[in-house]
Formats: sequence, structure tokens, C-alpha cells
Amino acid sequence: MPDPEAPRPYRAGFACFVGRPNAGKSTLTNAIVGTKIAITSNKPQTTRHVIRAVLHRPDSQLVLVDTPGLHRPRTLLGERLNDLVRETWSEVDVIGLCIPANEPIGRGDRFITGELASLKATVLAVVTKTDLVDKRRLAEQLLAVSELGEFADVVPVSAVSGHQVGTLVDVMTGYLPESPQLYPDDMLTDDPEQVLVAELIREAALEGVRDELPHSIAVVVEEMIPEGNLTKIYADLYVERPSQKAIVIGHRGSRLKEVGTTARRHIEELLGGRIYLDLHVRVAKDWQRDPKQLRKLGF
Repeated sequence: MPDPEAPRPYRAGFACFVGRPNAGKSTLTNAIVGTKIAITSNKPQTTRHVIRAVLHRPDSQLVLVDTPGLHRPRTLLGERLNDLVRETWSEVDVIGLCIPANEPIGRGDRFITGELASLKATVLAVVTKTDLVDKRRLAEQLLAVSELGEFADVVPVSAVSGHQVGTLVDVMTGYLPESPQLYPDDMLTDDPEQVLVAELIREAALEGVRDELPHSIAVVVEEMIPEGNLTKIYADLYVERPSQKAIVIGHRGSRLKEVGTTARRHIEELLGGRIYLDLHVRVAKDWQRDPKQLRKLGF
């Protein structure tokens, strides 16, 4: 019999949240880690880079890998994003399938559940956005989710209120392998700062634009120059057509100014100091379908 007084073995490993677009994956990642790492937006398919967020606990280390939502690809960029998702799934220890409490289970949920069935990772069902429904609706959704597939656990959470977020972390770390620590204690992410800064600028640029625009915006941070207590950041926002450039800039530059103000606030929180932010909008014609442009923009 195991000794109840024996110290718990240290566990460390990789996990990711999956689900159809806007199932709450990136918001949940940020709620767990406690800092703004994954881009969040109400537009589908806004997470592009795999971002590893590291959660440190005395007896465990949970490394969260953020992925785009799996979707039906319409461009070369979409195909590459789907390949990235499947590659990530094959390498993690625990997968949380996110299904919103406030929406009926649909074809996308069934498709992803089927895709996960053949993986070696432990698969949990995470019912998100529980703050948006009453107890009766939540109970109905939990029952529907439990009938969707073979899950190791079903956990309801609200990333917005924080309800059950700690419980979800307990459940996920319980399924990690016994392992020494993977990252040092002070590390929150292994993504370079320039990637995170670009993602924060891109998130600010997505706010309030029409549905067709999100997939057409890419951000490249050209330079980050520390000067005393100030960091100077020079970044380019790329769109596919001149008409999109006009939308991003706005009347007499008003929208680009708003983008800069919002992005500056989040970047200063990330870097812990003052920044100077210089933004330019450029046109890279049909970059989502052009392999050379995709490489240039980091895809």
C-alpha cells in the first residue's frame, strides 16, 4: 500500500486546449497563467503562433501550448495552421477539449473529438463560459458533453470569473508524467519577446474591425531598442489590399492611434516598463496565399 505520508512525486509536462474557434481556449490559458500571453479576440482563428505558457507549482510544472482553432482551410496559411495544430496534439501529455456552455454541441465539436480519439495523450472535456448560463443549462451541457466521447474527466470552468480554474489545473497536473522541472522558476513563456509584442499589437488591431479583416492582418516587429528606462519598438502591420489599409488606419489616422494606445498599455504590462511604439501599415498583396510572403511574415 502507498504511504499517505510520502511526498507526492514531482510532475511536469505539456498540455494544450483545443476546440472550435472562439471556444475560450486563449482566454483560459491567460486565466491559468495570470498574465496576457495568448491573443484573445472575438474573431475566429486569431491565435497563430504556438505560445508556451509555464505555470509553476511546488509539486508540478504545467506547460501550456496555445494553438489556433482547427478549421476548414481556405488558404495556404489555413493549411499551415492546421498542420501546426495536429503536430502540437501529437507532442503533448494532456489535451483539454473546450466546449462552450452557452452553445449547443455542433459538427465542429464532433469532428475534433473524432480527431483526438487516436492520440496517446489524456483527453479532458472542459466546459467553458459557465458564467453565461444557469445551473439547469450547465447540467444539460455537461450531460451532452459526457456523451460526446471517452473523456478522462469533464470539468466546467469560467475563465472570466475564475470559477473552477484552480480545479482544472489540479486535474490536468494529475495526469502529467513524473518528471523533473522543465523550465526555470522565473520563466512564464519560452516565446521571444518580439513574438509576444507582435501578438499584442495584432490583438489591438483586430478590435472593432469587420469580420473579413482579422485573417488579413500580420504584424512584424522590426526592432526593439532599449534606451535607459524606455524601450523603442518599431513594427509594421501588413494587410492584403489598399482598402484594408484604409480601414486599419481610419479617418486621419484615428484608428491606428487607438491601436497604438491599446497595444502600448498591454506591452508596458508585459515588459514592465515604458515604451515608445512606432506603427506603420503596409500592403503585401494576397500574402496568405503566397509562400514567399508567408515565410517573410514568419509562417
